[in-house]
Amino acid sequence: MKINWGTAIVLAFIAFIGFILYFVVRMGTDDRANHDLVTEEYYKEELGYQKEIDAENNANADGLNIELEKTVDGLQLQFPETLEPQKIIGTVSLYRPSNKHLDFDLPVSLSNTHLLIPDKRLLDGRWDIKVFWEYEGKAYLHKESITY
Repeated sequence: MKINWGTAIVLAFIAFIGFILYFVVRMGTDDRANHDLVTEEYYKEELGYQKEIDAENNANADGLNIELEKTVDGLQLQFPETLEPQKIIGTVSLYRPSNKHLDFDLPVSLSNTHLLIPDKRLLDGRWDIKVFWEYEGKAYLHKESITY
């Protein structure tokens, strides 16, 4: 049986479409591929993103940056010493990209200029840290990725 060029093109298209559909079905049903969004309420957080940009700009403009230091007891966040620690309020969010069950938030309530995150709460690996804090009604934000 002889196949003409029109039949060969149709067969090539069918083979290509079958090839693509095979991979679409395979990736759609594979449990190893995690299709979760980064956060549960992604779109809700996206609407508040401008507040984060403004708070980060405030921290850079005022020169009020937080320093992170790994100590024997854990991770120490050093707030600027020019501020009164009792007036600083906020939250520290620690996000683990590899496992969302390790994510946690801590409230910021200071009696001195540093906050210690205990070593037992942090596993070795990459952490994304977001410190959102307010001082005298003005919002500040510090973001950093570390390998603990």
